[in-house]
Amino acid sequence: MNQQFSIPTALCLSVPDIEALIQGRTIVALPKMFIRPGQRFALYPADSSVSIKAWAKCELCQILDETKPLDILSKLTIWTPKVLKEILQKQQYLFLTYLRVYHLPQLQEIPVNPNIQEKLGKFVSLPNSLTVSEAQPVINDRTFTQRKHQLEKLEPPLHPELEELQSAIASLTISQPAAKQLDDDIKAFLGWSSDKPTNPLDLDLSWIQKIAKVGNSSDGHTFEKLVRKGLLKLGFTGSGLNPDATGGAGGMDFYTEQPYPIVGECKATKTEKVTDGTPAQLLKIGMNHLGKFQYDTSIKLIVAAGELNFFASRTATENQMNVISPETLQKLVELQAHYKNSINLLELKECLQQAPFGLAEDKINIYIDKVEQSIRLRSHIIQLVKNYLQNSGIESAGVEALHGAYFGSHPPQPIKTAEMHEILIELSSPLTGYLGRIRGSDCKSDRFYFLRDLPIN
Repeated sequence: MNQQFSIPTALCLSVPDIEALIQGRTIVALPKMFIRPGQRFALYPADSSVSIKAWAKCELCQILDETKPLDILSKLTIWTPKVLKEILQKQQYLFLTYLRVYHLPQLQEIPVNPNIQEKLGKFVSLPNSLTVSEAQPVINDRTFTQRKHQLEKLEPPLHPELEELQSAIASLTISQPAAKQLDDDIKAFLGWSSDKPTNPLDLDLSWIQKIAKVGNSSDGHTFEKLVRKGLLKLGFTGSGLNPDATGGAGGMDFYTEQPYPIVGECKATKTEKVTDGTPAQLLKIGMNHLGKFQYDTSIKLIVAAGELNFFASRTATENQMNVISPETLQKLVELQAHYKNSINLLELKECLQQAPFGLAEDKINIYIDKVEQSIRLRSHIIQLVKNYLQNSGIESAGVEALHGAYFGSHPPQPIKTAEMHEILIELSSPLTGYLGRIRGSDCKSDRFYFLRDLPIN
């Protein structure tokens, strides 16, 4: 249980400085006085309406003069060399204060101090003491120690280009979800945040979660549109997937062209059984519009609610048609929404091309289970790397050491060293960015380090 502390004072800083501390972009402040290590205080923003979001504990206070390399200090903090020089001209020294910052469980509104600008960089008394704990640090112990060491030694930043990119997109994060996700990923990579990540909410979920409901209704036109949108979300393309069209090309409800052709029919129904008319229509329209060769080489798919009667089942089975429910299509699309590119369309093709045909629920659900198991395995390996490095106190680890630790970590399934190496390479790809990789001369000398979690919904 985290010990609680009573804090009667606050350090008044500019709003940008406090936001940078809360976001983890910096771990230092520049007050106008020396601050004793161990001292605790709230962070008081110098603006017209005061909401206190965080408190801090001083870990170190260095007194720096103009002999220090201000250009490197600038790259490691949020201040330009010009600002640092101006401060030195005014007060001769920089009081570089290392702050371990903690979130408050809720905002604390306090009255505005009328002389707040005069107090900038100094302490002010709070009208009421705050009770705080160390339950919610902005960054974890290991990352704070690394960054503190880097600042003390004035070592240049490791990823200056990424820091510049983060600064460039910061203003876009409020209005653009994609920019916010990139911003969160960069900050996690740089160690600017230790917030437990969650999979970002895909805005398409609002319509994805209606697929089954509409499929089990009498609204056939809306169902067709949702099926086409679902196939687009999975990564299929083609003129026969226009979600705004009423009726597909040549009478087909949907037709995909890439990465492989699928010709399909939709059947929304409330209570009635699916009759032989649905597969018969797919056969007739598909053959007439595509021609025999193109139709025969296309995958046949029916998305239908309700039970197939005997004749519908026989026609679908004998003509190698896959029949799935709206619920199963929704599960596939939801998985893709929660874990982007988790649905491998070529693996899905193999699944759809194999018997049994007719009712294909079981084989599609087996494929979905396989994808979910793969995601759980990768999430487990990422957590394993993170924990192994933290417990060992090292920066990176090799494949054999990680494979040895894997079997003591209650793994979801056994894997060989070579297979684990392949997964580690995949997770350290720039397109995934869950782990980092220090390339060695061969697989045994590759080393890996943690970047960000893969949360399981």
